Amino acid sequence: MRVSVIGCGRWGSLIAWYLDQLGQDVLLYGRSGSERFRNFSETRNNGLLTLPESVLLTSDLSATCQAEVLLVSVPSQHLRGLMRQLREQSLKNREIVLCMKGIEAETGKRLTEIVEEELEPSNRVAVWLGPGHVQDFLTGIPNCMVIDSKYDDLKAKLIQAFSGNLIRFYYGDDLIGNEIGAASKNVIGIAAGLLDGMGLSALKGALMSRGTHEIAELIRAMGGNPFSAYGLCHLGDYEATVFSPYSHNRQFGECFATGKPYGDLAEGYSTAAALQVLVKRYGVELPICSAVYRILYEGSQPAKEIDGLFRRSLKKEWAFQSE
Repeated sequence: MRVSVIGCGRWGSLIAWYLDQLGQDVLLYGRSGSERFRNFSETRNNGLLTLPESVLLTSDLSATCQAEVLLVSVPSQHLRGLMRQLREQSLKNREIVLCMKGIEAETGKRLTEIVEEELEPSNRVAVWLGPGHVQDFLTGIPNCMVIDSKYDDLKAKLIQAFSGNLIRFYYGDDLIGNEIGAASKNVIGIAAGLLDGMGLSALKGALMSRGTHEIAELIRAMGGNPFSAYGLCHLGDYEATVFSPYSHNRQFGECFATGKPYGDLAEGYSTAAALQVLVKRYGVELPICSAVYRILYEGSQPAKEIDGLFRRSLKKEWAFQSE
């Protein structure tokens, strides 16, 4: 299969490397002015992996769009702009795979909704979600992930082509739940980092349990399957997000709590704002995610928010919001 990976960051380059290992015909796209793409062009190395010569590099978007399948790995808030760029290319019958997690901050739109709004009906879209860090995959540690789409034949095609010894794929059957679960786990990751920075890491067990419960409620309100929150897209990704030293969101939260600068992208920052759009739209309560939002955007003190969560009304562990 001829595939193009759009985005030469850590995850995009890992995908290009991985699919090349499987024998796919891979092209990796990066913006000509980006330092990452320049480093790859000069050394084929980004400090974590070295791309084999069989992976072609380009900054030509037109050439990139000649592939049968376009895999996209860019910051979620840049997706709509990228789709508008792609719309200017000849994209008829191209399939788009979103290898990224997020929600559009201003609109609360899921990423597949953005693709469907910006491209034409012949461009079918799927998502590639689940746990795993580049550093772990490169040392041979395998993981389980999910591919989901509205189109069963597209899921089957991608899973058949992309499965290997490093990744066991499962067929997703809840696009809403998988997208929302995958995006919101990054906010839980920031919360975990805040706890680490405050010396309250022992609360991570409660964070995982209650965080999963509130996201399940949001998924249910949006028309998805609440049990998706307990799958690979959300709870199954907690080890990589809540505990791993490689988690950008956890690191960001810890640095925020301790007053240290953090320069890498933490997708959970924008997702915290996007979830507030969904809170208002669907009338759900997200106590943990809303506390993270107030800390990041309104200057609330983490200790105050922890105290507020403990002072919430007493209730059954599994009481649903409709009760």
